[in-house]
Amino acid sequence: MICKVKDININYEIIGEGKPIIMLHGYCVDHRLMTGCMENIFEKRKGYKRIYVDLPGMGKSDSAKWIINCDVMLDILIEFINEIIPNENFLIIGQSYGGYISRGIVYKMIDKVDGVILICPVIKPDKKNRNVPEHVVVKKDKVLLSKLSFEEAKEINNCLVTQNEEIYKRYKNEVLEPIRIGDVEFLKNFQEEGYELSFDVDKLNKKFEKPVLILLGKQDSCVGYKDAWSILDNFARGTFAVLDGSGHNLQIEQSEVFNSLVSEWLNKVDEL
Repeated sequence: MICKVKDININYEIIGEGKPIIMLHGYCVDHRLMTGCMENIFEKRKGYKRIYVDLPGMGKSDSAKWIINCDVMLDILIEFINEIIPNENFLIIGQSYGGYISRGIVYKMIDKVDGVILICPVIKPDKKNRNVPEHVVVKKDKVLLSKLSFEEAKEINNCLVTQNEEIYKRYKNEVLEPIRIGDVEFLKNFQEEGYELSFDVDKLNKKFEKPVLILLGKQDSCVGYKDAWSILDNFARGTFAVLDGSGHNLQIEQSEVFNSLVSEWLNKVDEL
């Protein structure tokens, strides 16, 4: 499906009916990262309209020269939300950079948001300021690695903390394939010039009172887990979980625990 925002097309997919959930993926990938980790949870959970968005310049959404910084990116997402679900309250789930944008939406629309999940969220946009561990592989699959080319084995060793065939299959389908269709030049320029919001997204005017789940990977060498502790006090009903055996692909590497924690968050939302 396509939503026109100014002169660009935003690609999105809606699955299900009921309470809207805005799903925002991380940088360079597309909405398949979110459908891959969320849809199996909703096979047994009715009453939710999942709205999966391709961020500008990613997936099948257009890029544009006028999208010069994260403030513009945030404005596009807010306009998209107001167009697709006007006058409705909603939930929001964001992964990595999508977790940063999600907090921007909370900052701007706090009274419209009824719950939040942040999956390995970007806390400090400038990589030089992040407190991150060194990359390690907790569980190596030598049988799998022996079947791969040198480049494939290098990729899995550099990006996956826990390895097996199912995790690698999902990683290819939900991360690597989406990366290949993004606008490389736009994404490179945007990350260098406009990746960070002009305001402190975590200085809320009031405490957020609805259910929040913050999920971090203990071995996440991209955004880490320690920096996220600083935002927990913004959320009166926040759950903070650091999962061992997972890096920046936590939702794939620790899928059973992930599914359980998301389901528990949905139980809290159902009680509102």
